[in-house]
Amino acid sequence: MKFRAYIVEDSPVIRDNLIETLKELALVEPVGVCDTEQEGKRWLAQNDSVWDLAIVDLFLREGSGLNILEACRDRKPNQKIIVLSNHATNDVRWRCAQLGADAVFDKSTEIDALVEYCMTERGKVESCQ
Repeated sequence: MKFRAYIVEDSPVIRDNLIETLKELALVEPVGVCDTEQEGKRWLAQNDSVWDLAIVDLFLREGSGLNILEACRDRKPNQKIIVLSNHATNDVRWRCAQLGADAVFDKSTEIDALVEYCMTERGKVESCQ
């Protein structure tokens, strides 16, 4: 079974580059994408057996990634939600953790750490099978 990720990102360029990077380096299978809060909340709730990881940007075309985090607080224990943002300040990281984020990564400086996180989580999923 593959490690399946849903991506909430409003920049098509960043989203496409992220998908290619995760597929190639972390063997992550994208199962869907969106660029708004409402679409992200709806898809994640209606497809809870389809995803292992959600990667959420904070500033979206419409709405906020913070509200997606809050909406997914009751997800399955094996499902991880991470934030990937250009605004990964200490205050933002703290707030995201309060809302249930498993990790927060800065888009411009922490892509390697994101890939490493995905590889580690993928390994956990594979060892449970």
